[in-house]
Amino acid sequence: MPLINFILAGDTQKVMSLNTKDEYDMPENRRKRVEFRPATITYEKKVAIYCRVSTKSEAQANSLETQIFGLSEMVRRNPDWELVTIYEDQYTGRSKYRPGFHKMMLDSYENRFNIILVKSISRFGRNVIDVLEALKKLDVLGIEVFFEEENLSSKSPTTTLELHVRAAFAQAEGENLSAAIKWGHKRRFEKGTSKMYHKPCYGYKKGAEGHLIIDEPKAQVVRQIFDLYLKGYSVDGIMKYLATNAIKSPKGKDTWSKGSIQRTLANEKYMGNVILGKTYTTAFPDNKQKINRGQYGQFLKEEAHEPIVSSELFEQVQEEIKRRSNIEVVDGKKQRKKTHYSSKDVSKVKEIK
Repeated sequence: MPLINFILAGDTQKVMSLNTKDEYDMPENRRKRVEFRPATITYEKKVAIYCRVSTKSEAQANSLETQIFGLSEMVRRNPDWELVTIYEDQYTGRSKYRPGFHKMMLDSYENRFNIILVKSISRFGRNVIDVLEALKKLDVLGIEVFFEEENLSSKSPTTTLELHVRAAFAQAEGENLSAAIKWGHKRRFEKGTSKMYHKPCYGYKKGAEGHLIIDEPKAQVVRQIFDLYLKGYSVDGIMKYLATNAIKSPKGKDTWSKGSIQRTLANEKYMGNVILGKTYTTAFPDNKQKINRGQYGQFLKEEAHEPIVSSELFEQVQEEIKRRSNIEVVDGKKQRKKTHYSSKDVSKVKEIK
């Protein structure tokens, strides 16, 4: 048993000498040295930031930068938070798919973060259902979502009710804005003042006053396409002719697509007219663009600009398109024709001067 256990109280000096004797008797080079180790910062919460903008406008682009900066500052001011990643979606528009949001939800299953910071409810989801479904999944994983603008946490007991109310307001605001935009477009269509009447296509460009003027080199290609079609050549034959003569497509490619030829032949702009309302947008929040097959009215502006082909030539082409179609309407029903159109040999096509 060590001697120190038998020393009576009051012999403190002796105890100290016994405790330190061996150390002081050690050679200088064998004495124990104190090593200083600085404290290591340990964060209690790992934080992710999610930001979203829907358009390419400059204001929205700045908004994305502002969102990231503001939320990053929130993390910096909290000593218990560590920023681990930033998820962002740009130019989502009407699309439901948001790659940044999708990646964030996948990462949430790997426990990469405990908190998600978002600027506002409207940035997190497009409607009430989207918001609540995402929050429910994250809550099961123990992940908190904090909305800075509303100063609202998903962990609050009253959050579900408040989110319902706020998200419903956000959705209503989106619906009203969508309706207002549609109404504004329709009024401008009716008055003929919409800028859409002056949207250029292949063969046209905008003049100094913003109106369409003919781009002659490309207009000549348009005339060739109409002439070749009336000479009996199919869409495929026209495609081969344009490729043989090294005529670039509207997108600058070496070959034209079948669809681009078909759209050229059916575009009323080439005879000087413009029809607006060929497509329509579904109700908010889906906002899908669909072809208008009679669900809504259309707006025709005649002699809107100088024509590239005559109206007579254009109408002849439309009749020829109908004649060649392998679909016909009999007693109100569509059915395939028994005959099939056969085009001329493209090798016999000569360049039109």
